[in-house]
Amino acid sequence: MVGNMIGAGVFLMPAAMASFGSVSLLGWVFSAIGSFFLARVFSNLSQLLPEGTGGPYAYARHGLGDFAGFLVAWGYYLATSCANAAITISFVSALSTFFPVLATNVVAAVLTGLGAIWLLTWVNTRGVATSGKVQLVTTILKLLPLLIIAIGGLFFIKAENFHPFNNTGTSVWGAITATATMTMFSYIGIESATIPSGSVANPGKTISRATMLGLLIATLVYVLGSVSVMGIIPAKTLQHSVTPFADAAVIMFGPGARYWVSAGVAIAAFGALNGWTLVQGQVPFAIAKDKLFPAIFTRLNSKGVPYVGMIISGVIISLFMSMNYTKGLVDQFRFLLLLSVFTMLVPYLFSAASYLIIRLEKKPLKSGGWLSAIVLAVLAFAYTLWEIAGAGQGSVFYGFILLMAGVPFYVWGVYKKRNLEDNA
Repeated sequence: MVGNMIGAGVFLMPAAMASFGSVSLLGWVFSAIGSFFLARVFSNLSQLLPEGTGGPYAYARHGLGDFAGFLVAWGYYLATSCANAAITISFVSALSTFFPVLATNVVAAVLTGLGAIWLLTWVNTRGVATSGKVQLVTTILKLLPLLIIAIGGLFFIKAENFHPFNNTGTSVWGAITATATMTMFSYIGIESATIPSGSVANPGKTISRATMLGLLIATLVYVLGSVSVMGIIPAKTLQHSVTPFADAAVIMFGPGARYWVSAGVAIAAFGALNGWTLVQGQVPFAIAKDKLFPAIFTRLNSKGVPYVGMIISGVIISLFMSMNYTKGLVDQFRFLLLLSVFTMLVPYLFSAASYLIIRLEKKPLKSGGWLSAIVLAVLAFAYTLWEIAGAGQGSVFYGFILLMAGVPFYVWGVYKKRNLEDNA
């Protein structure tokens, strides 16, 4: 979960937030609180429905029906494909610090990206345990530079660098809404532990703990890192930085620090790509197992891994990644990335809505604890709606169209499913 949430993007976040002023730190606080509500929902759902492989898809389908489940899975699948392409591009960009040819030679950049995609596709076909070992190593290595700057940087901050407080020209609440939407994207992946539940030992207990602990670790890194970087580098300088953590490290430790921070960015991207590759195999497998997606996605190898789904996902990611390096297709790729924002938030909305339904089914009213369950569901649902509104009208409108584009696949799946039932 930590490996999926903390990707390469967090290394750029302080620069993206600098133009708002130090009010952006409150954006982190609000998104952390909202993410806590969502984490509790996913944590509780993993205990109520421990067999729910596919995470948000399984919860939405169980609580709201096949169509809702399909919409969640379809949007989630396309969104993670775009996200994985963007992560691959970040990985290649970080490596260019050590291999400058990657910044100037398109062929070299594309081949490096393809190499990363297919290496990690192969790793994930070796089983969840193998993928988990890679994730553990890369997560530790990516956290080291972040923690060094997040904690060590507290001794280098200057109070004057936090001025102005609100540089947006709007109200404080408006600034918080805008920054909380941006920072929420750093918490995408909060549901990751629930996706491969069918391959997790004692999922009800393990996934619940992983979700809450993962949120705590990520929040500490995000908030302390942002405070340190914004306190070390003046706002006017920071908003034009393309490597804010590296620039802070140079101030703290000297010019050589830039390289180990860049290595951290590369490792962060590589680890996140590994984790999301696992997710991209499990989600279509869960839909196909319920006969709402082509049966080819249910094929497993000797390790019990849905390898066909991973291979197909690898092809899609490769195409999306290559679009970024193809003149004339860059704008289309960025447009797809924008749409993924909305389709990532919809599963959270549906999961929050499903929580009370599943809670009622698994634990009747007489069992108690209903007031806290209602409050949690309402807060998680309202927070997600707020984030969707903050994503902008364009993301919502075109994201809805993207979701509806999957309806023909759903209709085909239902038709095939009914034929199978009639024949049986």
